[in-house]
Amino acid sequence: MSQIAINTSQNVNINFNVASIGDRLVAFIIDILIKIAYGIAVIYTFFNILDLGYVLAGMDQWSIAAIYIILLLPAFIYPVVLESLMEGQTPGKKIMKIRVVKIDGYQAGFGDYLIRWVFRIIDTSFVGVVALISMIVSKNNQRLGDIASGTAVISLKNNINISHTILENIKEDYLPTFPQVIALSDNDMRIIKDNYLKALRVDDRQIISKLSDKIKSILKLEIDPTKMTERQFIGVIIKDYNYYTGRDN
Repeated sequence: MSQIAINTSQNVNINFNVASIGDRLVAFIIDILIKIAYGIAVIYTFFNILDLGYVLAGMDQWSIAAIYIILLLPAFIYPVVLESLMEGQTPGKKIMKIRVVKIDGYQAGFGDYLIRWVFRIIDTSFVGVVALISMIVSKNNQRLGDIASGTAVISLKNNINISHTILENIKEDYLPTFPQVIALSDNDMRIIKDNYLKALRVDDRQIISKLSDKIKSILKLEIDPTKMTERQFIGVIIKDYNYYTGRDN
């Protein structure tokens, strides 16, 4: 399985497994089946349960088409809406444990998901052959929508659950030092802890220094180096985050 190196907001490269074409295809099929099920349910409800078929009587073709578009609109905008709400996933992607991410390390936003959705029209041309060829020839299994939006789809199958990676032993009488840590997200803390532990194993002082400076910058903290080393500071940040989010064990 190929990997992609993504530069995080802490200016550290982390390798992720690129989602396979097979996983993406299965996720796409699952999402298609969900959309088909939705369409059948809506049309059945409209004509059989609510018995509103008479509303279409006497309408011209354009008006009838408009009614169908309105009824089926959620199925059309399904990918862009759910990827925005589920942080790069749809039900199909969630089942297959894959996710859309930005290659530059930033969190993908609505604009990125919208670009991917717009390019889906081209990607699904000729029964998806365009998307398939693009994923085969591109470095990171990217379809045209991914290339245009600067995103890739990664696999989460080998990832440890975030709640596990940020878990830290905390004594019952532990007193936190930096309440500002609540400004960080679970993903921020996972990245911080993962890279901190890696840096400790190889004694990479440069990475530790970068992490420390980045945390101080984000949380707007000024630490007296005579009272707390960079290593101690990051350790306290991790413990404080676990304290305030209730992740102590």
